[in-house]
Amino acid sequence: MTAVEPRPARVRTAPVPSGRSTWHTVSPLFVSITAAAGAAAVWYGFIRTPLGQQIDTAAMRGGDVDHPQVTDVLSRTLNATQLVILALVCVLAAALGALRRRLDLSVAATLTVIAANVTVQMLKAGLDRPDLDGTGMPNSFPSGHTAAAASVAFVLVLVFPRALRGTVGLAGAAYVAVVAVATVWAEWHRPSDAVAALLIVLAWGSLAVWGVRLRLSGGTRPLHLPNRLVMLVLGITGAVTAAAAMVGLVAVALSERVFPDFVSGKYAFLAGAAGIVACVAGTFILWVRLTAGEPPAGRPVQGGKK
Repeated sequence: MTAVEPRPARVRTAPVPSGRSTWHTVSPLFVSITAAAGAAAVWYGFIRTPLGQQIDTAAMRGGDVDHPQVTDVLSRTLNATQLVILALVCVLAAALGALRRRLDLSVAATLTVIAANVTVQMLKAGLDRPDLDGTGMPNSFPSGHTAAAASVAFVLVLVFPRALRGTVGLAGAAYVAVVAVATVWAEWHRPSDAVAALLIVLAWGSLAVWGVRLRLSGGTRPLHLPNRLVMLVLGITGAVTAAAAMVGLVAVALSERVFPDFVSGKYAFLAGAAGIVACVAGTFILWVRLTAGEPPAGRPVQGGKK
């Protein structure tokens, strides 16, 4: 009796016109430049202007945590994103890339982790925070904890098989959102610190993906669509929280400049948290979309390099 060869699993694809081949290669570079410009805009708006500093500080102080057990849980959660975790993730990324015959993804993942976290630490040490809100607080821009958590989630999405990237991305987005909001709740960081860190990680990750696509350029390829349910969940979450953040931002600005005590500190914190969650959803939508277009391990690109 002859064995019947099993059917290969179907991959949901869409044909890509030849004119889109160039855009497929350069789109990560466009995302990288846009994310870097966004981080610079956040720095200018919330660090270099009095109103921006006042809104940022009000959101941080509104989430004051005075419960010892809650504070202890937050501290342990945030400290779990330190250097040893980053090193382990780099090793895991290298191992997964080798097993999948995608050493280029291992290199891209390692570059993302190292470059993003070094950039964040250098900016935090090198940037000054003028005392425009009268608090005299030192600079905390951007957030190292958020950058560490985001880079961990990003590289896991990148090196996992394509069929799992959407699920891993959704779980990673939830983890990063918890860490980023927790840094504000514990008064370790302001919302702008977390948002800028996310954009910096996205900038470096997209640059790494651009390098991978340059290596694989030269041939036609199908467009592999990301998990629709994951994109729907992230899209709805991002839209709702972005709208809430915009309304909250305006209310806090009015409270700081026109109508004192117009909103409470808790409201300011919730507005800042909504802005962070919206940024997390947006960055992960872009990241899952970018990583969905990479060919499987060992499969050559038609008309181009393997």
